[in-house]
Amino acid sequence: MSQPSRQLQDQTQKLRQQLQEAAHAYYVLDAPIMEDEVYDRLYRELQAIEQEYPQLISPDSPTQRVGDKPSAQFQSVRHNIPLYSLDNAFTIAEFAKWQDRWQNLLDEAIQPEYICELKIDGSALALTYEDGLLTRGVTRGDGETGEDITPNVKTIRSIPLRLRGETIPPQVEVRGEAFLPLETFERLNAERQQNQEPLLANPRNAAAGTLRQLDPQMVAQRQLQFFAYTLYIPSDEGDRPFPTHQDALQRLQDFGFQVNPHRQLAHSLEEIQAYYERWEQDRRDLPYLTDGVVVKLNEISLQHRLGFTQKAPRWAIALKYPAEEVPTTVASVSFQVGRTGAVTPVANLNPVQLAGTTVARASLHNGDRLRELDLHIGDTVVVRKAGEIIPEVVRVLPKLRPEGAQAVQMPNHCPECQEALFKPQDEAVTRCINRSCPAILRGALKHWGSRGALDIDGLGEKLIAQLCDRRFLNSVADLYRLRPEDLSHLERLGSKSATKLVESIQRSKQQPWSRVLYGLGIRHVGAVNAQTLVERFPTVEALAEASLDEMAEIKGIGPEIAGAICEWFEVRANRDLIEHLQEVGVTLAAQDSPTSVTHSEAVAAQPLAGQTLVLTGTLPSLTRNEAKTLIEQAGGKVTGSVSSKTNYVVVGENPGSKQAKAEKLGIPQLSEAQLRELLDS
Repeated sequence: MSQPSRQLQDQTQKLRQQLQEAAHAYYVLDAPIMEDEVYDRLYRELQAIEQEYPQLISPDSPTQRVGDKPSAQFQSVRHNIPLYSLDNAFTIAEFAKWQDRWQNLLDEAIQPEYICELKIDGSALALTYEDGLLTRGVTRGDGETGEDITPNVKTIRSIPLRLRGETIPPQVEVRGEAFLPLETFERLNAERQQNQEPLLANPRNAAAGTLRQLDPQMVAQRQLQFFAYTLYIPSDEGDRPFPTHQDALQRLQDFGFQVNPHRQLAHSLEEIQAYYERWEQDRRDLPYLTDGVVVKLNEISLQHRLGFTQKAPRWAIALKYPAEEVPTTVASVSFQVGRTGAVTPVANLNPVQLAGTTVARASLHNGDRLRELDLHIGDTVVVRKAGEIIPEVVRVLPKLRPEGAQAVQMPNHCPECQEALFKPQDEAVTRCINRSCPAILRGALKHWGSRGALDIDGLGEKLIAQLCDRRFLNSVADLYRLRPEDLSHLERLGSKSATKLVESIQRSKQQPWSRVLYGLGIRHVGAVNAQTLVERFPTVEALAEASLDEMAEIKGIGPEIAGAICEWFEVRANRDLIEHLQEVGVTLAAQDSPTSVTHSEAVAAQPLAGQTLVLTGTLPSLTRNEAKTLIEQAGGKVTGSVSSKTNYVVVGENPGSKQAKAEKLGIPQLSEAQLRELLDS
């Protein structure tokens, strides 16, 4: 047997300590310090080490027990039957391996029949009935002992105080999940917000916290509900005297319990996968949270034959859905400079699966957000996809921070050109204001050649980088001086491709003035308002000479856009660019042309084209009207209420019920910083 290194032994001990501290905070202190996903990742890491090096297993390892100590607030009692947890699978492939494991334990080939049930995201309870009367309700605790919370359990109206039916066994044990309906959760948070109380984090934690309330009247007000999913009836033949789990669920209904109606028999991996994939989508319409599917062997005799491991049944497994938030660690932080000079910190992560894709980088937005997170290299962070598009760091878990970890700070100088950075007082963004910055030039060239602007086919990021590195380009006007022989020696660009690119660049000279104006990349000037401006100012000279008041009075423009245009033309380098574009023959005046962009084409090119957004709460730097204007300029529409047709909800401080409704409908939420990123995309 190979011996573990000292470093691995230390790592194992550290994992145990972290998991024990997290379990104590959750079960005893009722004050969670890490997400379930983080706990699961650390647990699986420890489990993998102990499987490879069994000599590292210790009696106090979290892998050797089900949970943790019960709370001291309630009387500790032993479970009549151990309340085991479930092993987890995160893919159908992992489920198939689990199936192989249990089949290998039997001495005969089995064609299994499974029963699939939704995994309710709540708090497990064990209920004891004697002669039909509810005598005890106990939390999971550590699986062996739990907290006797019988008075609180009796307040849950979907738990019968007396079993229904004429023939009632002398003793019955029922297992199930107490949960907080989403509608109730939203109501409670609305009330807490009105009373300026801390908001409940999520329905699952709210359910667990409710069950631990010392005042049963408070529990009753929370209106918890309960789904029963397991039935034990001791008998001479052993417990559960019924042939299948499906029969047991029917018996629970006969006794008066609420059983989740969305269960289904399955006879193959394909049927299980279909059930799993269906509810991954349809669960968003449920009035409660579910985070996966529980799959059990339906035949009770098979369950008896397979039995249990030290902590879980061999005949059941939880097939969990991909997390919408996942933990990972930060390897480094880089700083990107955009075409407007905005410097964005980006976390380089240890790659992790998130919402069906591999995420290795996540936005940190700006310096203010960086300071708020207090991010250090090596930190464990929770990542999500903002609006299911932009990966972002949601929060840092400082309890897992490595010793001596280095804090991350915004640079004082541009990482591209080394010029001093500038942060306007009224903005959260730090900017490079050096117009010769290579990063700003690359961004300007990319935007110039984009589909909504000059639409230059073949002008991609890698080619732009090569042209800038070799000093072929110092401005967008230099594109029109390129010759095929200048390009043919570039990487992955032969003479034929070079000729096609030059021809595409030359054709772009005929693009209409409205596209050129959009391509100049003036802040806040999108494709739609560029078209509006050109209708009023048909030449570049007319626009350059227009006053702020003249532009601001145009419907859809306003003072912010007008100010940005005036500032742009005041910069000498920008006026020089206009002269160079005139020299090379780019269209800078309106003309009747078959290539003129239509209003509908301009709208379609916008980043929020056809999208419906709702605003709620107070944004950090934008008024409600300013945010509405920016969204509409980007092709979007702002409405006052959340519905299934809403694409995004923009959330500020002290949001109202719109945020809760968005969560219920599964509608992506954006912060102001995330909204700005979409506007700039």
